[in-house]
Amino acid sequence: MRRILDRYILREVLLSWLAVTAVLMIILLTNQVAAVLERAADSQYPRSAVMTLIGLSTVQNLPIVVPVGLLLGVVLALGRLYHESEMTAAQACGVGLARVYLPITALALIVTGLLAWLTLDLAPRAAAHAYQLRNEALRSGQFAPVAPGQFRSFGSRGVVIYAQGAAADGTLERVFIRRVGEGGLEVALAARARHEISPDGSLHTFTLYDGARYEGVPGSSRFRIVRFAEQVIPVRLPELDPGRRRVEAVPTPILAASSALPDRAELHWRIALPVMAVMLTLLAVPLSRLRPRQGRYARVWVAVLIYFLYSNLASAGRAWIERGIVPEQFGLWWVHAALAAVGVAVLAAPTVSARLRYRG
Repeated sequence: MRRILDRYILREVLLSWLAVTAVLMIILLTNQVAAVLERAADSQYPRSAVMTLIGLSTVQNLPIVVPVGLLLGVVLALGRLYHESEMTAAQACGVGLARVYLPITALALIVTGLLAWLTLDLAPRAAAHAYQLRNEALRSGQFAPVAPGQFRSFGSRGVVIYAQGAAADGTLERVFIRRVGEGGLEVALAARARHEISPDGSLHTFTLYDGARYEGVPGSSRFRIVRFAEQVIPVRLPELDPGRRRVEAVPTPILAASSALPDRAELHWRIALPVMAVMLTLLAVPLSRLRPRQGRYARVWVAVLIYFLYSNLASAGRAWIERGIVPEQFGLWWVHAALAAVGVAVLAAPTVSARLRYRG
């Protein structure tokens, strides 16, 4: 009988957790895909790099989504059991809170183990690979020629270039160039243009022929028109720094051996994410308990509020460690202790309330 109940509770929680996590990942990936596509359009990323970056972004965001998915999954699953009086019937048969904790704790421990591997090992490697791939895409984009019929942004002084066509020898035809100059906005129109790239790809030179340049401030009636037979416009791109050290991509053993505060803060944050999954799952069991005639979603907003405060306090603690405000030895364990105190209060609330009513 008890094994049947354990499997039933485990199935309900597992299905609810998977559904909530999938929905949260879709919402998060929608913003990530838009950001990756916008960056790819600006920097001329290859198509293969775009899909890889989206996949790596998914791996990096999973450690953030899994804890809140567990919390909401348990609250929704047990909330349905309480709302439909299934949990009341089980309690009438002698099933206590400890029995309910058993399958949920087993699921939490398995998910926490996977989350620890993901946070401490896989996510840093995914971040390192994403940074390397992004730098390679930027480097290859620097050498890409201007394609006819497409706007090309170079990110230097707001330079935007468009060519309506191209001749067989590579000469651009009917060229439009917009850039922000010292005196305002500059727009150049030319019948023809030649595009040259330096060997290192950092300097693009556009030689315009038979055109006009318009200079002025948008919204102002003061502007100047300069006609030219030939004009050279150099566009220098910002230098790439592929070797720059990003703390998100540093392997965990290197962070553990480092004494720098940013590295220690990142290490404590990686350790905190699996702990958050366990703490939120254990809190969700008493939090999902409903009173008679309460709706099954009555405690969802409380769970969201607790997660919001918990995650923001952990993020603030990470920043305080990095700035030296909180001693590094404390880590983020004080945040978990605060949530444990909230859990004890939620567990003790029904008993205290019943005793107060009895005394009254």
